[in-house]
Amino acid sequence: MNIKRRSPHDPQGHSSALNDILFILLLFFLIISTLANPNVVKLSIPKAKSDTKAKQTVVVSINDKQEFFVGTKPVIIDSLKPFIAGAIAKSQDAEPTVVINADKQATADNIVAVMRAAHELNLRTVLAVENNSR
Repeated sequence: MNIKRRSPHDPQGHSSALNDILFILLLFFLIISTLANPNVVKLSIPKAKSDTKAKQTVVVSINDKQEFFVGTKPVIIDSLKPFIAGAIAKSQDAEPTVVINADKQATADNIVAVMRAAHELNLRTVLAVENNSR
């Protein structure tokens, strides 16, 4: 009796396209991660023991040169209130919040000026700090 067994063939998958797919996925995630936070002004913010999370309706940044930014747009201190009001009008948030990102070198006068402008617009303000416990 001549019964043939299956040929000793090792099934192999082709992985040549896998490298291309992984490269495209890596590129996609790198591009998306840079777009995740477009309102970035480089600051070294103060540290605190607790971290408060707030919805960021409008971000006002003050750098070490005492320059003001609403989002990423440079603003002079006299026109701070209209710029904040314009950003709030665009957001249509039910409970708008102004997040203040102030550099360690920013003076208290400038931080208070942002808080005063937000208070005149009846907005809640939050000062962003870096969590010290990490």
